[in-house]
Amino acid sequence: MVHVSISQLATLRWELGDEVAHLVRHGFDTIALWRTKLSDVGIEAAAALIAQAGLRVSSLHSAGGFTGSDGRSFTESVDDAFEAIATAADLGAEAVIVHGGCRAGHTRSHAHRLLADALDILAPEALARGVTLALKPMHPAVAAGGSFLTSPADAIAWVDRFDHPAVRLALDLWQFGHDRDLFELLGELASRTAVVQIADGRGAPHADAERLPPGRGSLPLAGLVAALCEHGYSGPIEFSPVGEAVESLGYDRTLRQLSTTTAAWGRLARVPA
Repeated sequence: MVHVSISQLATLRWELGDEVAHLVRHGFDTIALWRTKLSDVGIEAAAALIAQAGLRVSSLHSAGGFTGSDGRSFTESVDDAFEAIATAADLGAEAVIVHGGCRAGHTRSHAHRLLADALDILAPEALARGVTLALKPMHPAVAAGGSFLTSPADAIAWVDRFDHPAVRLALDLWQFGHDRDLFELLGELASRTAVVQIADGRGAPHADAERLPPGRGSLPLAGLVAALCEHGYSGPIEFSPVGEAVESLGYDRTLRQLSTTTAAWGRLARVPA
Protein backbone atom coordinates (compact mmCIF):
# COMPACT_ATOMS: atom_id res chain seq x y z
CA MET A 1 0.00 0.00 0.00
CA VAL A 2 1.24 3.48 -0.88
CA HIS A 3 2.39 5.64 2.00
CA VAL A 4 2.53 9.43 2.17
CA SER A 5 5.68 11.39 2.94
CA ILE A 6 6.36 15.10 3.43
CA SER A 7 9.47 16.54 1.82
CA GLN A 8 11.61 19.00 3.74
CA LEU A 9 11.17 21.18 0.66
CA ALA A 10 7.62 21.88 1.86
CA THR A 11 8.87 23.26 5.19
CA LEU A 12 12.01 24.86 3.86
CA ARG A 13 12.65 27.38 6.66
CA TRP A 14 11.90 25.08 9.57
CA GLU A 15 14.62 23.19 11.42
CA LEU A 16 14.38 19.41 11.53
CA GLY A 17 13.10 19.35 15.12
CA ASP A 18 10.18 21.60 14.17
CA GLU A 19 9.45 19.57 11.04
CA VAL A 20 9.40 16.29 12.95
CA ALA A 21 7.12 17.65 15.68
CA HIS A 22 4.62 19.14 13.23
CA LEU A 23 4.56 16.08 10.97
CA VAL A 24 3.70 13.88 13.93
CA ARG A 25 1.03 16.34 15.09
CA HIS A 26 -0.62 16.27 11.67
CA GLY A 27 -0.58 12.49 11.50
CA PHE A 28 2.27 11.92 9.04
CA ASP A 29 4.75 9.14 9.71
CA THR A 30 7.28 9.60 6.88
CA ILE A 31 9.66 12.38 5.83
CA ALA A 32 11.80 12.99 2.73
CA LEU A 33 15.14 14.54 3.65
CA TRP A 34 17.43 17.03 1.90
CA ARG A 35 21.18 16.72 2.40
CA THR A 36 21.68 20.50 2.53
CA LYS A 37 19.27 20.73 5.49
CA LEU A 38 20.77 17.69 7.20
CA SER A 39 24.15 19.40 7.23
CA ASP A 40 22.71 21.97 9.65
CA VAL A 41 21.93 19.37 12.31
CA GLY A 42 24.28 16.46 11.57
CA ILE A 43 23.51 12.86 10.68
CA GLU A 44 23.60 11.40 14.19
CA ALA A 45 21.36 14.10 15.66
CA ALA A 46 18.97 13.78 12.71
CA ALA A 47 18.78 10.02 13.09
CA ALA A 48 18.03 10.41 16.81
CA LEU A 49 15.26 12.98 16.21
CA ILE A 50 13.64 10.86 13.52
CA ALA A 51 13.87 7.64 15.55
CA GLN A 52 12.46 9.26 18.70
CA ALA A 53 9.46 10.51 16.71
CA GLY A 54 8.89 7.08 15.15
CA LEU A 55 9.19 8.47 11.60
CA ARG A 56 10.35 6.66 8.50
CA VAL A 57 12.50 8.24 5.77
CA SER A 58 11.25 7.79 2.23
CA SER A 59 14.17 9.33 0.36
CA LEU A 60 17.29 11.44 0.57
CA HIS A 61 17.81 14.24 -1.94
CA SER A 62 20.16 14.05 -3.80
CA ALA A 63 23.29 12.78 -5.57
CA GLY A 64 24.51 12.84 -9.14
CA GLY A 65 25.92 15.29 -11.64
CA PHE A 66 28.13 12.58 -13.14
CA THR A 67 28.47 14.43 -16.45
CA GLY A 68 30.23 17.34 -14.73
CA SER A 69 27.22 19.63 -15.03
CA ASP A 70 27.66 20.93 -11.47
CA GLY A 71 31.37 21.64 -11.82
CA ARG A 72 32.64 18.51 -10.07
CA SER A 73 34.75 15.81 -11.66
CA PHE A 74 33.32 12.37 -12.31
CA THR A 75 35.29 10.94 -9.37
CA GLU A 76 34.12 13.71 -7.03
CA SER A 77 30.49 13.11 -8.00
CA VAL A 78 30.81 9.36 -7.48
CA ASP A 79 32.50 9.85 -4.09
CA ASP A 80 29.70 12.21 -3.07
CA ALA A 81 27.12 9.64 -4.15
CA PHE A 82 28.86 6.99 -2.00
CA GLU A 83 28.47 9.40 0.91
CA ALA A 84 24.78 9.89 0.09
CA ILE A 85 24.23 6.12 0.05
CA ALA A 86 25.94 5.78 3.43
CA THR A 87 23.85 8.64 4.86
CA ALA A 88 20.65 7.12 3.51
CA ALA A 89 21.51 3.76 5.05
CA ASP A 90 22.31 5.37 8.42
CA LEU A 91 18.95 7.16 8.39
CA GLY A 92 16.98 4.18 7.11
CA ALA A 93 16.03 6.00 3.92
CA GLU A 94 14.48 3.86 1.23
CA ALA A 95 16.05 5.71 -1.70
CA VAL A 96 18.55 8.32 -2.83
CA ILE A 97 17.24 10.64 -5.56
CA VAL A 98 19.78 10.69 -8.39
CA HIS A 99 20.22 13.43 -11.00
CA GLY A 100 22.40 12.08 -13.78
CA GLY A 101 23.53 15.52 -14.96
CA CYS A 102 22.91 17.34 -18.22
CA ARG A 103 24.96 16.73 -21.37
CA ALA A 104 27.41 19.49 -20.32
CA GLY A 105 29.05 19.59 -23.74
CA HIS A 106 29.22 15.81 -24.11
CA THR A 107 27.61 13.89 -26.91
CA ARG A 108 24.41 12.20 -25.83
CA SER A 109 26.04 8.77 -26.03
CA HIS A 110 28.94 9.94 -23.84
CA ALA A 111 26.52 11.37 -21.26
CA HIS A 112 24.73 8.01 -21.18
CA ARG A 113 28.05 6.22 -20.75
CA LEU A 114 29.11 8.46 -17.86
CA LEU A 115 25.84 7.79 -16.04
CA ALA A 116 26.14 4.05 -16.68
CA ASP A 117 29.77 4.04 -15.49
CA ALA A 118 28.79 5.84 -12.29
CA LEU A 119 25.91 3.51 -11.52
CA ASP A 120 28.03 0.46 -12.34
CA ILE A 121 30.21 1.57 -9.41
CA LEU A 122 27.42 2.72 -7.09
CA ALA A 123 24.63 0.20 -7.60
CA PRO A 124 26.36 -2.75 -5.88
CA GLU A 125 27.02 -0.58 -2.82
CA ALA A 126 23.42 0.65 -2.78
CA LEU A 127 22.10 -2.91 -3.05
CA ALA A 128 24.37 -4.06 -0.23
CA ARG A 129 23.18 -1.18 1.98
CA GLY A 130 19.49 -1.71 1.20
CA VAL A 131 19.13 1.63 -0.61
CA THR A 132 17.51 2.23 -3.99
CA LEU A 133 19.01 4.71 -6.44
CA ALA A 134 16.00 6.57 -7.84
CA LEU A 135 17.00 8.15 -11.16
CA LYS A 136 14.98 11.28 -11.82
CA PRO A 137 14.10 12.47 -15.33
CA MET A 138 13.53 16.20 -15.62
CA HIS A 139 11.28 18.22 -17.92
CA PRO A 140 13.33 20.15 -20.52
CA ALA A 141 12.02 23.48 -19.20
CA VAL A 142 13.54 22.86 -15.75
CA ALA A 143 16.32 20.39 -16.55
CA ALA A 144 19.19 22.88 -16.82
CA GLY A 145 22.17 21.24 -15.16
CA GLY A 146 20.03 18.41 -13.82
CA SER A 147 19.48 15.61 -16.32
CA PHE A 148 19.83 14.67 -19.96
CA LEU A 149 16.90 12.27 -19.40
CA THR A 150 14.05 14.66 -20.14
CA SER A 151 11.00 12.39 -20.33
CA PRO A 152 9.61 9.43 -18.39
CA ALA A 153 9.86 7.32 -21.55
CA ASP A 154 13.60 8.09 -21.83
CA ALA A 155 14.09 7.17 -18.19
CA ILE A 156 12.13 3.91 -18.51
CA ALA A 157 14.25 2.87 -21.49
CA TRP A 158 17.47 3.75 -19.67
CA VAL A 159 16.58 1.84 -16.49
CA ASP A 160 15.51 -1.18 -18.54
CA ARG A 161 18.81 -1.19 -20.41
CA PHE A 162 20.83 -0.80 -17.22
CA ASP A 163 18.83 -3.61 -15.57
CA HIS A 164 19.99 -3.55 -11.93
CA PRO A 165 17.70 -4.19 -8.94
CA ALA A 166 19.03 -1.17 -7.03
CA VAL A 167 18.33 1.30 -9.86
CA ARG A 168 14.78 2.53 -10.35
CA LEU A 169 13.03 5.85 -11.06
CA ALA A 170 11.81 8.95 -9.26
CA LEU A 171 8.72 10.41 -10.94
CA ASP A 172 7.91 14.08 -10.34
CA LEU A 173 4.27 14.70 -11.27
CA TRP A 174 4.75 18.48 -11.04
CA GLN A 175 7.11 18.16 -13.99
CA PHE A 176 5.21 15.61 -16.08
CA GLY A 177 1.63 15.52 -14.78
CA HIS A 178 0.43 17.97 -17.46
CA ASP A 179 1.37 15.53 -20.24
CA ARG A 180 -1.72 13.56 -21.31
CA ASP A 181 0.54 10.85 -22.72
CA LEU A 182 1.76 10.10 -19.19
CA PHE A 183 -1.38 8.05 -18.46
CA GLU A 184 -0.31 5.62 -21.19
CA LEU A 185 3.01 5.04 -19.42
CA LEU A 186 1.67 4.54 -15.90
CA GLY A 187 1.68 0.76 -16.14
CA GLU A 188 5.38 0.73 -17.05
CA LEU A 189 6.20 3.45 -14.52
CA ALA A 190 4.41 1.74 -11.63
CA SER A 191 6.76 -1.25 -11.71
CA ARG A 192 9.92 0.80 -12.21
CA THR A 193 9.36 3.76 -9.88
CA ALA A 194 10.70 3.95 -6.33
CA VAL A 195 9.46 7.45 -5.41
CA VAL A 196 6.60 9.64 -6.69
CA GLN A 197 6.95 13.37 -5.93
CA ILE A 198 3.80 15.50 -5.79
CA ALA A 199 3.13 19.19 -6.24
CA ASP A 200 0.44 20.95 -8.24
CA GLY A 201 1.00 23.36 -11.11
CA ARG A 202 -0.75 25.35 -13.77
CA GLY A 203 0.15 23.83 -17.10
CA ALA A 204 3.64 22.85 -18.20
CA PRO A 205 6.45 23.58 -15.75
CA HIS A 206 8.85 26.45 -16.25
CA ALA A 207 11.74 27.89 -14.30
CA ASP A 208 9.64 30.49 -12.44
CA ALA A 209 6.61 28.28 -11.74
CA GLU A 210 5.68 27.42 -8.16
CA ARG A 211 5.22 23.94 -6.79
CA LEU A 212 1.70 24.39 -5.42
CA PRO A 213 -0.13 22.33 -2.79
CA PRO A 214 -2.47 19.79 -4.44
CA GLY A 215 -5.77 21.35 -5.48
CA ARG A 216 -4.31 24.80 -6.11
CA GLY A 217 -3.30 24.09 -9.68
CA SER A 218 -4.71 22.23 -12.65
CA LEU A 219 -2.83 18.93 -12.67
CA PRO A 220 -4.88 15.69 -12.45
CA LEU A 221 -2.88 14.50 -9.45
CA ALA A 222 -5.57 12.42 -7.76
CA GLY A 223 -6.28 10.54 -10.97
CA LEU A 224 -2.60 9.92 -11.63
CA VAL A 225 -2.00 8.62 -8.11
CA ALA A 226 -5.08 6.40 -8.31
CA ALA A 227 -3.95 4.99 -11.66
CA LEU A 228 -0.44 4.31 -10.39
CA CYS A 229 -1.91 2.43 -7.43
CA GLU A 230 -4.19 0.44 -9.71
CA HIS A 231 -1.11 -0.56 -11.71
CA GLY A 232 0.57 -1.81 -8.52
CA TYR A 233 2.69 1.11 -7.35
CA SER A 234 3.33 0.74 -3.61
CA GLY A 235 6.15 3.20 -2.89
CA PRO A 236 6.03 6.58 -1.16
CA ILE A 237 4.03 9.56 -2.36
CA GLU A 238 6.15 12.58 -1.41
CA PHE A 239 4.38 15.92 -1.12
CA SER A 240 6.87 18.64 -2.08
CA PRO A 241 5.14 22.02 -2.65
CA VAL A 242 7.28 25.13 -2.32
CA GLY A 243 6.97 28.80 -3.24
CA GLU A 244 4.97 31.91 -2.45
CA ALA A 245 1.69 30.03 -2.06
CA VAL A 246 3.20 27.82 0.64
CA GLU A 247 4.86 30.77 2.36
CA SER A 248 1.56 32.68 2.29
CA LEU A 249 -0.37 29.74 3.75
CA GLY A 250 2.29 29.05 6.35
CA TYR A 251 3.81 25.65 6.92
CA ASP A 252 1.33 24.55 9.57
CA ARG A 253 -1.68 25.32 7.34
CA THR A 254 0.08 23.69 4.39
CA LEU A 255 0.54 20.49 6.40
CA ARG A 256 -3.10 20.64 7.47
CA GLN A 257 -4.13 20.94 3.82
CA LEU A 258 -1.87 18.05 2.83
CA SER A 259 -3.43 15.96 5.59
CA THR A 260 -6.88 16.72 4.15
CA THR A 261 -5.67 15.80 0.67
CA THR A 262 -4.24 12.54 1.98
CA ALA A 263 -7.58 11.63 3.55
CA ALA A 264 -9.48 12.44 0.34
CA TRP A 265 -7.07 10.47 -1.82
CA GLY A 266 -7.22 7.56 0.62
CA ARG A 267 -10.73 6.79 -0.60
CA LEU A 268 -9.61 7.02 -4.22
CA ALA A 269 -6.10 5.59 -4.32
CA ARG A 270 -5.81 3.53 -1.14
CA VAL A 271 -3.40 6.07 0.37
CA PRO A 272 -3.61 5.67 4.17
CA ALA A 273 -4.92 8.67 6.08
